[in-house]
Amino acid sequence: MIEHLDGAVIPTGFDVPVEPLRRAAHYTGEPGCIAEARSFAATFLQQLRTEWCADVAARAEDAVLLVVSELVTNADRHSNGPYILELEGTDATVEVIVYDSSAALPRRFPKDPERIGRHGLEIVHVLAADLAVERVPVGKRVRAVVDLGRE
Repeated sequence: MIEHLDGAVIPTGFDVPVEPLRRAAHYTGEPGCIAEARSFAATFLQQLRTEWCADVAARAEDAVLLVVSELVTNADRHSNGPYILELEGTDATVEVIVYDSSAALPRRFPKDPERIGRHGLEIVHVLAADLAVERVPVGKRVRAVVDLGRE
């Protein structure tokens, strides 16, 4: 913010964003969509660093990208239609939100080191500070919040 005092320009602080940074992408399920979603998330994190001056720890960046991968993979495999990835972030957290057309809610299976596959929600649960799943009129919404201060 800049104040004017008797013709002099006096800087009084930094302007900070008021609204979280929000971006969304639509995927059809074509081959390569999961990689595109990860790339979209990496670009989002860079924008968050630039626009919010967010200090995104390397571990937090890895967590966001892995959460995106797991949630988009689940939407890709278990829905019969396109899906939407929404990212919303501030200097403290990133929300990863995936909408898909399947009304079936994902299940978190008990820990079983001998089970092959079906560990996605387990992984997201460990990485996210908050995880919520809800039905919406056209399917479901899965929302995971990743804390950017993770070391």
